[in-house]
Amino acid sequence: MIFVLFAILLWALGWWLNSRLANGPQADTSAVRLLVPVIFGLTIVGIWELLVRGLEVPLVILPAPSVIAERFVNSVPILWADFVQTILKGALSGYVIGCAAAFLTAIAVDRSEFLRLGLLPVGNFVAALPIVGTAPILVMWFGFDWQSKAAVVVVMVFFPMLVNTVAGLRETTAMQRDLMETYAASYWQSFFKLRLPAAMPFIFNGLKISTTLALIGAIVAEFFGSPTVGMGFRISTSVGQLALDMVWAEIVVAALAGTLFYGLMAAIERAVTFWHPSQRG
Repeated sequence: MIFVLFAILLWALGWWLNSRLANGPQADTSAVRLLVPVIFGLTIVGIWELLVRGLEVPLVILPAPSVIAERFVNSVPILWADFVQTILKGALSGYVIGCAAAFLTAIAVDRSEFLRLGLLPVGNFVAALPIVGTAPILVMWFGFDWQSKAAVVVVMVFFPMLVNTVAGLRETTAMQRDLMETYAASYWQSFFKLRLPAAMPFIFNGLKISTTLALIGAIVAEFFGSPTVGMGFRISTSVGQLALDMVWAEIVVAALAGTLFYGLMAAIERAVTFWHPSQRG
């Protein structure tokens, strides 16, 4: 019972400290904006540890953070091999191929009204297909190695990226386009000087959405067939062995990879679209 009381006190302390920081005079500083979520996260982890210990929750239900950390440290070579197979090979390659193909297709759609009216509704239909239905088919088509996972990722990221890019290329106003025509600008001059810069916030929105989709696609695709390495393979086999600490260690790796991937795209967006109102302040 003492652990439960400590958990309550820890929550109260974290709430009080974050309230002081969030409502204080330095609330708008970058240090406070970083510190508040860190304190909140550490509070959640501490409460998790105390409640699991105090309530004696079985390992097969929910392992304590300390148990997960121990498994993480002792399994670094395995986790790294899974990371390379799933993230660097499957997710990253599919992400690059899918986003690049979507960008080029968006340019074609932008130039053709027929493609815009015909392809985008099909894209919405394909994007709504469940991954648990498409992943086994693609695994059978492309084999059990990382190529099939990359194919799943391509399917998942292609249409969100396409829709965002097409919307961005149509963001310019009629007055802006008429101005370029008065300068006798060609399509490509207008594209690079006006329409592509205006579309950048939309393009990066698609890129950031696709980071999460790529990780989910690559991991879930491994549930339907993979070599004896990979995050999805490790999660599925560890669940069967009731090794929930290993499952959570893989989840930590996926969360860290997703956060870094998204943060990288956000940093690039901030550097490229520094002029946009959303990047000010």
